[in-house]
Formats: sequence, C-alpha cells, structure tokens
Amino acid sequence: MDFRQQFIEFAVGQDVLRFGEFRTKGGRLSPYFFNAGLFNNGAALDRLAEFYANAITASGIVVDGLFGPAYKGIPLVAAIAVALARRGLNLPFSFNRKEAKDHGEGGSVVGAPLAGRVLIVDDVITAGTSIRESVELIRAAGASPCGVVIALDRMERGQGELSAVQEVERDFAMPVVAVATLDDLMGYLGNSPQLRQNEAAVAVYRRQYGIARAA
Repeated sequence: MDFRQQFIEFAVGQDVLRFGEFRTKGGRLSPYFFNAGLFNNGAALDRLAEFYANAITASGIVVDGLFGPAYKGIPLVAAIAVALARRGLNLPFSFNRKEAKDHGEGGSVVGAPLAGRVLIVDDVITAGTSIRESVELIRAAGASPCGVVIALDRMERGQGELSAVQEVERDFAMPVVAVATLDDLMGYLGNSPQLRQNEAAVAVYRRQYGIARAA
C-alpha cells in the first residue's frame, strides 16, 4: 500500500473521513465528509505531517520555506517543518495573523522572513480564498509562491467546469499537490471489504460533480 492509500486508511481510522450523507457548503449532498480539524491530538498531527512530508518529497518541488495560512495552516506548517527536518530538510516556516499587530514585532506574518520559493500548506482548497491571500502576502514580501500542498483533493467542480484546485493552478501558474485525491479514495474503497458498500455512492457523486481524472 502506497502512502496515499495509507493516508486514506489513517483518515478513516481517525474518523476524519466519514461516509453517509453530508450537505456541503455549496448545497450538494455528498456521500463522504473530510474534516482535517479532527486530526486533533499530538500523535495524529505527527503522523499527518509525515504524510505531508511524503507528498512534498514525491512532488519534486524545490522549496526554500513553508507558509501556513491562519488558522488551520498554523499547526500544519509547524508540524510539517518538524517532519521534514527529521528527514534532513530543515526549512524555515511562517504563518499569518488574521489581523496585523501594530506593536511588538508588528505586521501580519509570524516566524521566519518570507524569502525564496515558498510552499503554502493547508488542509483543503474549497474556495481558494486563503490561498489567494497567502500568495499576495508572499509576493508582497518579495518571495515567490512555488506551490500548495493539501491533504485531500475532492476533484470536484466549483461553479464552473474547473475545481477550486484547478482554478488555483490556473490563476497562479503553480502546482497544487495533494496527499491524496478522490482517485485514491475510490481505489481504497474498492479494496476495502468494510467500506466497499460506499463505493457506488461515491462513484455516482463523482459522475455528477467530478472533474476529469488526474493525469
């Protein structure tokens, strides 16, 4: 089992990935729900960061620093920096405040100065708002956003024919790397006797709202 399938298994085991009927923000009735906020203890966050480190390493993206958008990106970016450092890649990391401070060190960015090629880390991309704000912050500091890494790509259309992930890739000409995608989830369901009964519902949802398969 590769790390992407292992990640799906881990997410199911942590009750982060659930199956049933769930109403999305866009009003769609989804047969599965992914809530990365439930990776909420030390051991789970540590293992999650290792999966991110696997995805970053496998992507081949050249990275000089890591950035985590507030709020969910803050614990993620710190944990991922630790996971990469354990592998011998010691990268500076930073994150932003929602509101800039006007005292102390001031500003909206906390941590290492933004410089070079900066990789943005987040849990998922829904509307892409936090990514757009992150890109603006990074560029304003004179650095270059070089990509985004997320936990799960639902490979689902937004209002148009593209997904939020594809829109980010198009608008900013940079790759979005996912630890796992809907393709990986479908593969896992097909090989899981305990969860195989969910495969048909996910396939129907995908036919209705999905984008083209990842290359």
